[in-house]
Amino acid sequence: MTTAPLEAPEAPSKGPIETRTDFTWQSPDGLTLAGKEWPAPEDSVASRLPVLCLPGLSRNTRDFEDIARYLQSRGHRVIALDYRGRGGSDWDEDWRNYALPVEEKDIDAAIEMLGLERFALLGTSRGGLHALVMGARYPASRMAAVIFNDVGPHIEMRAIHRIAATLGHHMETRSLQDVADNLHHTLGRQFPAFDTADWLKLAGQLASERENGFGMDYDPALAHQLASLDDAAPAPDLWPLYENLLDRPVLILHGEHSDLLSKETCQRMTDLHSDASVRTIPGQGHAPVLWDEATHQTIARFLDEV
Repeated sequence: MTTAPLEAPEAPSKGPIETRTDFTWQSPDGLTLAGKEWPAPEDSVASRLPVLCLPGLSRNTRDFEDIARYLQSRGHRVIALDYRGRGGSDWDEDWRNYALPVEEKDIDAAIEMLGLERFALLGTSRGGLHALVMGARYPASRMAAVIFNDVGPHIEMRAIHRIAATLGHHMETRSLQDVADNLHHTLGRQFPAFDTADWLKLAGQLASERENGFGMDYDPALAHQLASLDDAAPAPDLWPLYENLLDRPVLILHGEHSDLLSKETCQRMTDLHSDASVRTIPGQGHAPVLWDEATHQTIARFLDEV
């Protein structure tokens, strides 16, 4: 695959790259939640906007490793959060708490703990839904810009059904190659250009080594969130939430083969917003993996203009 190098491209830096640090914070109801920070180099430009990264439904902070290191090399402080029940965060005994309103409070607690006064938000899938809701809580003076990674105010239900059919399955395997094979089977149409190394890299982002093999890094009870959806119920109208973001720049990353974010939704998002732009990422679906140099540069240019 030519659009997804295994290593993030090198970028100019004014100083040595700092090491990534892991941190925890407490949720309002007492869970210990985990995150990662890529600090800006000590001699970086002080005005570089910090970037807060929020992952997809069952994903974790490892999804942002490449883009975080790239932005860090350009002087940005980058932070990524694991929701409850994902990555290094505690699992919740009640699966009903794997819900946006509960996670919102967790995110707010992290922002306060980290002292983020002004930041850009990079949200993949579910992270972009959080961005929509956060627009009402964080004015442009705080959340200065938003990058939607393959999500918008309208979600195609066929993608939700596809995700629901696989969520919570194949949680444990004998090897990382088995994880990669499962991903290839379920996501092959979304990422037709991926080769063996790409699938293994993606597997390493979603699963980690356990005593008897490899396990997916999320609570399988998360599947109840989608299993409980009522197909007969009307989809919520999220466009009014998007209107809260019309006072700040927006970048929309769209996977060419995405079944969740349509071209029509991208078009409506740019029609409504005078300072919104779209980059379609070739050869990828939902959600773009943020490995390739062209996407890194697009994000960096967007942040430079904020």
